[in-house]
Amino acid sequence: MPFPSSPRARSGPRRRSLLAVAPAALLVAGCTAGSGNSGATGGSRPSAADRTRARAARDSRALAERYDAVVAAHPKLAERLRPLRAEVVRHARAFGDTASPSPSPSGSASPAASPASAVPAKEKDALAELAAAEREIADRRAKALLDAPGELARLLASVAAAGAAHVYLLTEAGR
Repeated sequence: MPFPSSPRARSGPRRRSLLAVAPAALLVAGCTAGSGNSGATGGSRPSAADRTRARAARDSRALAERYDAVVAAHPKLAERLRPLRAEVVRHARAFGDTASPSPSPSGSASPAASPASAVPAKEKDALAELAAAEREIADRRAKALLDAPGELARLLASVAAAGAAHVYLLTEAGR
């Protein structure tokens, strides 16, 4: 006799399910943008997929600029943050961003990026703010992937998983 389903059964995937599946999606999809049509129609208004992709690219670009600001304010963190920032730049490019900062910063952020005065004075606080920004973006992408078409959903899942790993590296691994 089968067990009756729970009266509180939720529809849709649970957060733990998404986080469990995200690393597998990372392996399957990689961090490359699909070369196929992103769902745009001939109209002047971009499709929902195009808007999601553009938002993700802007988020990654802003996050890379935030990394630049932290490195400018705390040069001792440059070596630790360099690989994470490079991944963020690759994510922006995977979403189709052509205006993202270069993969290897020249040692200081450009004046137009993020003012160093906005970065906390303590390294630990600056890392915590970076982790919070990574977490917020990863959560936003995990929600957006539920409504995204196949290839974009896979890309969002893999980048959200990478963001979750960045949060870990910025918080837990540095203790």
